Amino acid sequence: MNNFSEDKQTTETALLFLQMIMRKLKRGPKPGRAGVVVPNGTLFGDGVCGRIKEDLLAAFNLHTVVRLPQGVFEPYTAIPTNLLFFDRSGPTDTIWYYELPLPEGRKKYTKTSPLQYEELADLLKWFHAERRRETEHAWKVKARDVLAGGGNLDIKNPRGAEALEHLPPEQLAESIAEKNRRVGEIMEEIKAILAEPAALGGKVR
Repeated sequence: MNNFSEDKQTTETALLFLQMIMRKLKRGPKPGRAGVVVPNGTLFGDGVCGRIKEDLLAAFNLHTVVRLPQGVFEPYTAIPTNLLFFDRSGPTDTIWYYELPLPEGRKKYTKTSPLQYEELADLLKWFHAERRRETEHAWKVKARDVLAGGGNLDIKNPRGAEALEHLPPEQLAESIAEKNRRVGEIMEEIKAILAEPAALGGKVR
């Protein structure tokens, strides 16, 4: 702990581990890179934690935060966790977030029903894409906005259920109306597909 500057000394293991990795990463010509598991508290923590994150954004490129579902590391811990991916090519400009969804019908992972590798397929495809795109599970924020917010990296999915619950009434109504319009369009497409055999003189059995 005493190996770190006085304003960043802490007894929190996750923060000590994060600082050690930051210190070990080499600069160019081939910048060092890292992937680190951190508890949720690291994302929204202030004080020493906030100062460490400010350094992370200023001196490193924190390009991706993967938000993991509850129970991924059970039975060792039930605390929600995240994956931070960063390298020494910084400073950070844009941070991409990806919220790994639970399989349909599941509320959490458990010791007897753990995360399966194949469930990471969509994440891996998105992560390694030549050009990333925002989706219902992926979004991005500017580092300057995070710094303006005191280094809070606990950014919720703007398209997620939790975010919708906190929308102003007019925006919530607009979101619901947009979804209803999309459902109507899909229904029309389905009707058109079902009508095709009849239009061609075929029979539907």
